[in-house]
Amino acid sequence: MTIRATNQADVIPLRPLPTAADPAPRDLPREPLWRDLVGEVLRRERQAQGRTLKDVAEAARISMPYLSEVERGLKEASSEVLAAAAQALGLSLADVLALAGERLVSLTAARTRSRSRSPGAATGRRPVRTTGPAGPLGGMLLAA
Repeated sequence: MTIRATNQADVIPLRPLPTAADPAPRDLPREPLWRDLVGEVLRRERQAQGRTLKDVAEAARISMPYLSEVERGLKEASSEVLAAAAQALGLSLADVLALAGERLVSLTAARTRSRSRSPGAATGRRPVRTTGPAGPLGGMLLAA
């Protein structure tokens, strides 16, 4: 037996390997990241108030470049930073997280719809009840 033969191992994929009938991953919208959603909420609220990054950063006692990175989803902010930014915008941390959660639900629903329209899409999804408030989906999410 050679060294090359002893270093070979069977690889068991964690997810099924794509088939020719499956859409390419680039054809489906990517899974949204929490930091992107939270940053989107902060930026949307700041702009809706007609405020500048500098103004909100100073009120929150956060550096302006850091707040910019949080808004663009480049940095994963701590709960203290998010709470300070939310308070500077006149919101609670719960408000920011709820708005981000609503966006996540809508993006996930859109992603699920686009996946179900794709050729070779998996079927047999089952509803899973959420523990939070009933959102646009009436408290139901679709599980794979």
